[in-house]
Parts: sequence; C-alpha cells; structure tokens
Amino acid sequence: MTRAPANLMAVRRLLLDHLNIDPDTVRDDDLEPAEVGIVGDSAHRGGYHCGSDRVVTNDYSVVESTRDSSGLTLDAAGLDVGLFEVRSGGRTHDLYSFSTWCVAQCVADTPDSRDLREIIYSPDGRVVRRWDRLRRRSSGDDSHLWHTHFSFFRDSIKAGRDQTPLFRRYLTTIGLITPPAPEDDMEQTDKLIKDTGYPDRTVGDVLADLQNLRNWLVTPVGTPGLVRPPAATSPLGRMLGMAQSFPALATQVTALSSKDFTDEQAIVSGILATLTPEAVAAAIPAAMAAQVADELAARLVA
Repeated sequence: MTRAPANLMAVRRLLLDHLNIDPDTVRDDDLEPAEVGIVGDSAHRGGYHCGSDRVVTNDYSVVESTRDSSGLTLDAAGLDVGLFEVRSGGRTHDLYSFSTWCVAQCVADTPDSRDLREIIYSPDGRVVRRWDRLRRRSSGDDSHLWHTHFSFFRDSIKAGRDQTPLFRRYLTTIGLITPPAPEDDMEQTDKLIKDTGYPDRTVGDVLADLQNLRNWLVTPVGTPGLVRPPAATSPLGRMLGMAQSFPALATQVTALSSKDFTDEQAIVSGILATLTPEAVAAAIPAAMAAQVADELAARLVA
C-alpha cells in the first residue's frame, strides 16, 4: 500500500515543530497535524499522493518525466500544507506568503528546490495558480485556496534525498529558526598565541619569520634588508646548494653526451697482448697449418 517516505515525513515534522505554535491546542492560526498530508485517502487514485499501487493509466505523476517513471515506488511524492499564521521578525507570515516564497525559489532554480516538480497554491486566498517545472499545467482546483500542494520528483523520494533544506531556509528567513553562529575566526589565533612552542615567541614573531623567509626566497640575491641565508647544513641550505650546482652538472652531462668513448687503438693493443705464438699456433686449423707456414717463410725471406 502507498506509504509516506521518511524524507517527506521529516519535512512534515519540521513544519509542525515551528508552525504549530500551540501543539496542545487545535486552533485556526496554527498549522495542525491534520493540515500536513502526504498519502491520499483510500479513495485517492493517481497523482503524487499515490504510490505504485494507486497510479492510473497515463498518470501524469509518472509518464511526464523520466525522473518520475524511474523513481516510481510505493512511496507517495506529494505534500499538502494547510492554513497557518505566525508573527516573527515584526511581520505576519502565512500560507500565502510561504507559498509565494517557495515558488520564487523554484523560479530562481535554487539548489534546494530542484527536486520540486510543481507547486499548486494561492498567492492571496482568492485565485489558484500552479508553477510547473515541466510547463505542462497552469491551473488547480479551488481546494488550493486553503492548502498548498508540493509535488516532488519521484526519483528524489526513491533516493531518500533530504528535502528539508528549502523549508528550513524559509523558517530561518522569517526568523523562526536561529541561524548557526559563525565560527570564531580568532579561536585558532588564540591557541597559537598561547603556545608557539617557545615561551618568549608570539604569533607575531612567527609570522615575521615566515614573511622574511618568503621575501628571501623570492627576492634577488643581495637585496638589502632581508634575513641572512639559511645555514649550509640546514635542509633549505642543502636544497639551495643542489640548485646552485645544477648548471655545472648540466654542462658536464652535455659534454659527456657528445664524447666518443671508443678507443680502437687501445682495443687492438689489448687483443694483441694476449696473442702469444703458442696461442696463435693453437688457433690455426690443421688443414691450414702448412699454408700458414709457407706464407710466413716467404715473408721472412722477403
């Protein structure tokens, strides 16, 4: 059976927590629990108040958007909000100002309103209007003179996406929710002033050192008014030494890359040094020995 999803129940709870001013008494000015509905009654068929068990053929809440057809489950995807009136921030706020504010957020395409497919509402209690993200419809029945209907794309309900931010922002805007206090920018500074690692050093001293180091790193060598270079044995000093020796190293590599390392005469001399008469004789095949002997004899005679 059609069910009320947790993310819309969270919206319902948020609105009742802040707009049902007197939860122990039913009165016209408050937003009462019976005025915030999600699931349609048992006779309701079709539309965003129904889940997959109650949709009808060519149901507009399913077929007009792939966000709806792909997100269809037993969860309802509609929310109705009834009449209320509250005073906050020196002004009176009611269903009509609430509805027009929400529509304005949808028109502005704020990130927290992009899961809303449509809002059927009255800006004044006399006429009914309809904002439709898909621009398919522009009207609604007279029941929307005293309640506002919100349709959420079904895929956002299926995904369990938090739908409270838009409504929380409204309640914060009118002053019913106090915005979180900004973080104290001085907190970390206070901690540093109390403990820089050295009893006699303040954060100002540390920042001055950092500024001097920055100036020394980016300013040409020899510029007056800068701190002295780091010690040669310090990590920064070693890095600087490596950087300074790089041009000479590059020159040496270039010179070596163009040099011919092959010494043919040395190779020949090395081979001949190993050729003793016995080694030469042993290397001559028996079939050629007589020819070699004749050739050597002829050269000696000559």
